[in-house]
Amino acid sequence: MSFLAIDIGNTRLKWALYASPQPGAVLLAHGAVFLENIEQLGEGDWQRLPVPHSVLGCNVAGDAVRRRVEEQLELWDVTPRWIVSSAQGGGISNGYDHPGRLGTDRFVALVGARSHSLRRGPARACLVVMVGTAVTVDALEADGHFIGGLILPGHGIMLRALEGGTAGLRVPTGEVREFPTNTSDALTSGGNYAITGAIERMHRHLKQRAGHEPLTLMTGGAGWKVSPALDIEHELIDSLIFDGILTLQSHHLAL
Repeated sequence: MSFLAIDIGNTRLKWALYASPQPGAVLLAHGAVFLENIEQLGEGDWQRLPVPHSVLGCNVAGDAVRRRVEEQLELWDVTPRWIVSSAQGGGISNGYDHPGRLGTDRFVALVGARSHSLRRGPARACLVVMVGTAVTVDALEADGHFIGGLILPGHGIMLRALEGGTAGLRVPTGEVREFPTNTSDALTSGGNYAITGAIERMHRHLKQRAGHEPLTLMTGGAGWKVSPALDIEHELIDSLIFDGILTLQSHHLAL
């Protein structure tokens, strides 16, 4: 009952093959490609895999990219399913004004965070942070109710916006410092503190609402850049999207 999970982001496609479609399943193989290299999967990494029994994907890159991935999946006689954000699912109650408009990656990450929370003991409120091309900071109550969240530009977008709108500035390779004394460090530190400041503010809001310290989980390709400067207790979990996909697949099979 091997299971292929697919996470299509704004920049890369990540995939993971598991021994079974359930949380905590054994990871058999995994990989990632930039979106421009999707056509290499069918004759490359995926050709060497055992045929998965089922495929479930999360896609935020649009229908055209999804169709390109489906073409690569034709090497197997398996029909992929694609997650759609909904009002209920995977233990989550979606409080977005229009539940279907919540980014699928955000919905799946919330499901993954809820699964982590329940495996650790009494349910706690969760702050779910994804740091990639964009940054999202989402608040989940202890009962699984999603109450809202933030979207802000990722570090790269911030720097490119400054470069495009400010004469003489170039995208830097600076360091994060408390008191930057050169332009490269000032830009790098400013972007980093803008992101960590948003996370810490949402953490404060959720702690006040929940009455206890939220479990803060961070994921995303650029999470390692933000994590060292974040002044609240948190965990960096690379597999959070896949954990959510596994949970949703197991719930689907149980229906």
